[in-house]
Amino acid sequence: MPKKRTAEERSIDHASQQLLIRADQLGLDTAFARAENLAACPIGAGQSGICCKNCFMGPCRLTKDGQTGVCGATVSTIAARNLARAIAAGSAAHSDHGRDVAFTLLAAAEGEAQGYQVRDPIKLRAVAAYYGVPVEGKTTAQLAKDVAQKAIAEFGQQRGELAFIKRAPKKRQEAWRRYGVVPRGIDREVVDILHRTHMGDDQDAEHILKGALRCALADGWGGSMIATELSDVLFGTPSPKVGQVNLGVLKKDEVNIVLHGHEPTLSEMIVAAASEPELIEYAQSKGAAGINLAGICCTSNEILLRQGVPSAGNFLNQELALVTGAVEAMVVDVQCIMQALPNLADHFHTKVITTSPKVKIDGSLHIEFDEHHALDIARQIVRTACDNYANRGEVVIPDDTQDIIPGFSHEYINYMLGGSYRASFRPLNDAIVSGRIRGVVADVGCNNPRVTQDKSHTWLVQEFLKNDVLVVQTGCGALASGKMGLVTGEAALKYAGPGLREVCEATGMPPVLHMGSCVDNTRVLTVLTQMAQETGLGEDISDIPAVGLAPEWMSEKALAIGAYAAASGAAVIFGIESPVAYSDEVTEILDKVWEKELGGKLIFVTNDDEMLAKSLEHIDKKRAALGLAPYEAARFGKSGDWRIQQLENLPVEARTEALYGGVAA
Repeated sequence: MPKKRTAEERSIDHASQQLLIRADQLGLDTAFARAENLAACPIGAGQSGICCKNCFMGPCRLTKDGQTGVCGATVSTIAARNLARAIAAGSAAHSDHGRDVAFTLLAAAEGEAQGYQVRDPIKLRAVAAYYGVPVEGKTTAQLAKDVAQKAIAEFGQQRGELAFIKRAPKKRQEAWRRYGVVPRGIDREVVDILHRTHMGDDQDAEHILKGALRCALADGWGGSMIATELSDVLFGTPSPKVGQVNLGVLKKDEVNIVLHGHEPTLSEMIVAAASEPELIEYAQSKGAAGINLAGICCTSNEILLRQGVPSAGNFLNQELALVTGAVEAMVVDVQCIMQALPNLADHFHTKVITTSPKVKIDGSLHIEFDEHHALDIARQIVRTACDNYANRGEVVIPDDTQDIIPGFSHEYINYMLGGSYRASFRPLNDAIVSGRIRGVVADVGCNNPRVTQDKSHTWLVQEFLKNDVLVVQTGCGALASGKMGLVTGEAALKYAGPGLREVCEATGMPPVLHMGSCVDNTRVLTVLTQMAQETGLGEDISDIPAVGLAPEWMSEKALAIGAYAAASGAAVIFGIESPVAYSDEVTEILDKVWEKELGGKLIFVTNDDEMLAKSLEHIDKKRAALGLAPYEAARFGKSGDWRIQQLENLPVEARTEALYGGVAA
């Protein structure tokens, strides 16, 4: 029998621990328990990339040195094909999200999308410039239609280059062209990978992975970037706001609707519907005090950073939300949705409602979403949840919430650092040049129930802050840090090293910047590009003292993100096990070959201490290559703020209360 972990071994989040204990007491299955009960492939081939199922002469599981598949495929060929297919699937998922947003913008521009409108016409004009769309003399609707049609065309484009490629630094564009990885069209690159990894096609590992990089770039600088940019146009470009996170955001006396998935098109309409007086009165007529919305996973990030809707947590919180017994409806669209949800919901009163034409789950209620009737469908879903309120049983909601400050788009960071008239990344670059900030880490990615939920994210972020490393986060990683109180301004006083704390004091920013959902990793690309173009830190993304990190990843989308970040010049470190560990050749390509050709690399490290050490080593190496002074924490830390000087010797809690609680210094 496999060892059953304690609640503390399954998660470091107190709210999750409480509900894991409750689930065990009720005899309910969760992803945590299933991860313990389901062993990995008994011969190790599945998780290490040497099991080939690409034809029906197999499956071929290579377990001995020199062994090949029935067709003669080697370990390196199989590992490269499997990784490439995973990257293609991840790229397809995120890019299809972008396609849906583009079609919604088109419908809104044509007056056919109920409830939608362009909320950021300034961003619309900026996007139009990249597409070469003239703006003069056009109404907002006309311009939105032209931009949407340009974006949609890129999915089926067969030749040329994607429009956003020219956003990258010139040296980066030259490196892509030299290595032959500039994407021609979004869908074309996904199809290219599926074709070249079919039985009897591409059998050279580096060549296969070169195609995988081109596919990933079609996502990062294509589909995902379209999703982010056009979501900003439709729903507003994010700016910081205070929100709350964790399972304690659910309400005992209100209709709780949990929104889970990734696409903002439906969730934005449910937010609008749930605030309508008629529906609030309808909820009250069912005995509830009102309607409470909460998010899970990346839908949560979307509505948190734009609407301030509280988050019930990240990926591994989805089942635990149902275990509270307080959720009337869990509304899902696409990606990261566990098939176990309807079975678990059967033990409570919760209705699991699927909404995407791409996703149906046995046991769920399907109410298909159509942007042409978006608000009416949202109202139907809200009414369905209200009708279910009377069916509640016992409710157990953990008393755990934490303030979180999301919404750091690259546009806002510009404003934050320079104001309306001097918006610039210059102060950030200067802080890195001077050594106040040692470097930047983008900590992103999923949760994985095979490791302790949130533990790696949280420990690594705290260690980076202690070492004066600014952290940017998206997706489930951002929510992990949010649950632990790391995404607030006060966190700088408690966790940041002396130099980083100075910068946070001067700008008012948290030491961890929440930049959005997992498609919003494209914001990180934009930030790194602007840092490179600002001068002082080289001329390319590969010159910047920065590292990408996915310590608890589990998704094919994460591999696509890691690949496009590496192709963009970043060193990227993944936790968990390497999916290509059995192939020395493929491991070498991801690390040494990619770094030689493109300046970035993708490596897998299973130990948190080693991830930290490798990240800081890479940052310091990049500082040295730029001729910057070695990082010395002791050089900084004497605050110029007299209040800070007066409070320097107080405990953190007392200092925080004095600064932010209205107490005189």
